Amino acid sequence: MIVTLIVAWIVFIILWKLVKATVSTALTLAAILVLLNISFGITPQDIWHYVTQFVQNLSQIQTGK
Repeated sequence: MIVTLIVAWIVFIILWKLVKATVSTALTLAAILVLLNISFGITPQDIWHYVTQFVQNLSQIQTGK
């Protein structure tokens, strides 16, 4: 019974750290997107378009086309 509680506590702590890191990253990205939108008028769609273009360019360079 005690071992089960210790394992459950360890799993809980690991999951808590994971959720905390995920939320922190999500809030940081949201803040960056809002600042880019307010400061420069860059929308999330603009960023997504640039990222997809970048990936396509990398794949073209890699394949040599």
